[in-house]
Amino acid sequence: MSPRVVIADDQELVRTGFRLILTTRGIDVVGEARDGAEAVAEARRLRPDVVLMDIRMPGMDGLEAARRVLAELPECRVIMLTTFDLDQYVYAAITAGASGFLLKDTSAADLLAALRVVAAGDALLAPSVTRRLIAAFGAQPRPSRTFHRTLAGVTEREREILVLIARGLSNTDIAAHLTLSMATVKSHISRLLTKLNARDRAQLVIVAYETGLVTATPAD
Repeated sequence: MSPRVVIADDQELVRTGFRLILTTRGIDVVGEARDGAEAVAEARRLRPDVVLMDIRMPGMDGLEAARRVLAELPECRVIMLTTFDLDQYVYAAITAGASGFLLKDTSAADLLAALRVVAAGDALLAPSVTRRLIAAFGAQPRPSRTFHRTLAGVTEREREILVLIARGLSNTDIAAHLTLSMATVKSHISRLLTKLNARDRAQLVIVAYETGLVTATPAD
């Protein structure tokens, strides 16, 4: 089933371009918004599966709009869009609850793939984005007693998998690394999402670093 999409961007030409790309490929664009406040209102009214959200918009920016949309509609997914490949935007977007981060010059094929991945409940977390998150956590003070409190209910195998997710490995890579079937890996990840109250893979990465299970090193 095709995901229902709202496009939020302050430039009409950008919105029109994305709409044409998506609708000609069978994606249902149900609404558009010119700023963050309008994006929140449209998401509330239309209840889309995915919001393509520009980060820089007048008034309420895309980061605040994403927080509000996800607070009201936790089943919705947000992909952040920007023309600026800047580390602080990646970190801010993911910590705001976004499931993906794309530059506006991404190809049509990559945009469509991102929509399908995110609408299916996974996160669009490329290794380059994971490296930015790792660098951001590396610049922060190390947590102290959070580790055991937050991960107390997680099994040793689940911790192994969480570490590999945080290192940017795909499900296929994890299965090969641990000599497990894909079904088993997916089952472990599903349990991790439930136990850690995480909405997707992006938030699992954040949990891994915030709890101290994984720490950033120069090798990352």
